[in-house]
Amino acid sequence: MADAPTTQGTTSTVRVLFCFGVLPAFFELEDATRKQVFDKLVEAYSDLAGRFGVKVLGTLDDDRSTVGPTFGWPWTCYILADAPDQASVTGVCNVLRQFSVGEHRIWRYIKVEARMGRALFFGND
Repeated sequence: MADAPTTQGTTSTVRVLFCFGVLPAFFELEDATRKQVFDKLVEAYSDLAGRFGVKVLGTLDDDRSTVGPTFGWPWTCYILADAPDQASVTGVCNVLRQFSVGEHRIWRYIKVEARMGRALFFGND
């Protein structure tokens, strides 16, 4: 088998998959507070391009076929993006440390893990 082509995915951007898991504390919330967490997530992850230079390529929400807390793969939801560098990926992950609902930061309710790589050399059309 020939080596994989090296010309695809060699741009200076980082392809990243942000994987989000909903934690048990989220399910313990009252409906009104749960809505506040949803609203805060929308605010926290708005304008990723303007704030971090991250271009969102797509999202996937698996909440209809995955019910309950998520501790690892398969995750609850994902953001696939191109980032300018590793520092911007770290910035997007740190968002969970910067936003709060009441007295708790939102990382109490949802976790994030970033998988970094490059664009795959096939399946892009």
